[in-house]
Amino acid sequence: MVGHMASMIYGYARISTNDQTTSLQKDALEKAGCDRIFTDVASGAKAHRPELDHMLDLLREGDMVVVWKLDRLGRSMQNLVDLMTTFDERGMQFRSLTESIDTSTPGDTLVFNIFGSLAQFERDLIRERTRPRTRGRSCPRAEGRMTRQT
Repeated sequence: MVGHMASMIYGYARISTNDQTTSLQKDALEKAGCDRIFTDVASGAKAHRPELDHMLDLLREGDMVVVWKLDRLGRSMQNLVDLMTTFDERGMQFRSLTESIDTSTPGDTLVFNIFGSLAQFERDLIRERTRPRTRGRSCPRAEGRMTRQT
């Protein structure tokens, strides 16, 4: 097998079945210099996206993933953060054209780390809300505490 010589720029587009923005996304990705573009036709909630999986299999250190808009890549903030973490761990860059995010710059890496922290905070809040109120815990209001916690 031939080694992966030059870094590649991969574009990823996702459209829903009734979405007409395919050409808009592809045009923007081509203008951004993508060597190859992967497109999935799926609803945002649909877990299986074969073209995204195919692209992830091809990615190598030094490559860049470009999307037209963040919501085209991730189904949720957590899914997006997981993908960003994967890119970062594998030495890849990420760029979102609409949001002007480019993780090859320190400032944008910081912004994405903040997104990750917010996603973790959201998960913690959900876990807190869905935890059974057993083990002697009572409603915060009944204990005289308001929900203002810092």
